Amino acid sequence: MTGRFWTYVRDDRPFAGPDPPAALFYYSRNRSGEHPQRHLAGYTGILQADAYAGFGDLYDAKRRPGPVTEAACWSHGRRSFFTLAAAGTSPLAAEAVRRIDEIFAIEREINGCPGEKRLAARKTRIAPLVAELEGWTRAERARMSRHAETAKAIDYMLKRWPAFTRFLVDGRICISNNAAERALRGIALGRKSWLFAGSDRGGERAAAVYTLIGTAKLNGIDPQAWLADILRRIADHPVTRLHELLPWNWKKPASQAAAL
Repeated sequence: MTGRFWTYVRDDRPFAGPDPPAALFYYSRNRSGEHPQRHLAGYTGILQADAYAGFGDLYDAKRRPGPVTEAACWSHGRRSFFTLAAAGTSPLAAEAVRRIDEIFAIEREINGCPGEKRLAARKTRIAPLVAELEGWTRAERARMSRHAETAKAIDYMLKRWPAFTRFLVDGRICISNNAAERALRGIALGRKSWLFAGSDRGGERAAAVYTLIGTAKLNGIDPQAWLADILRRIADHPVTRLHELLPWNWKKPASQAAAL
């Protein structure tokens, strides 16, 4: 049986937000859409993800307590074009990559700026590029067979265009969900070394450990040093002050700092 890990990452740093970054992992037996619906049952914020159909019910206007705001990932949209361009089989795909990379270049310039500044730059510099990209892709698509690989790459974006352009009206939204992709990288790199969780319970425990390690990394903390310290201290730590041990509040013990 093949289990699944789901990861949800909060990272306000790209728009200079106040909350510390965190990663949350879940395990499930399969890839059914019921899992993200359960994970995000009380959530009504922004979800930036790929086009996985299982997220669909989260965006439903009739959802309670309210719909999740969908934001598409431009890295996923770019990927198919890049694959075709790298194979040298589609000059149109290469042109799409060039146009998308112009947008990414500006986004890198404004990464870390307050949301208002990001939004202003997007309106003046990026929105025209996005509009040109849409016009160009629609014109080229009209001349293609629906079976063409480049047509499929174009359709992936055009069918979700409102979600792809949502970052133009909200400075908090990133252009991609690469933060979540990076959080998952450790699993992708290591799965050949640890193929088995052993059981559903083992998968759930692994997800909990990945949550701790991933959150520590996002906050620039050595996970091993942090976990060793809090496991040593937590039994005697007042329950009303557990927040002090969270990665974004944790202070390295004087003995560790002196050893560096």
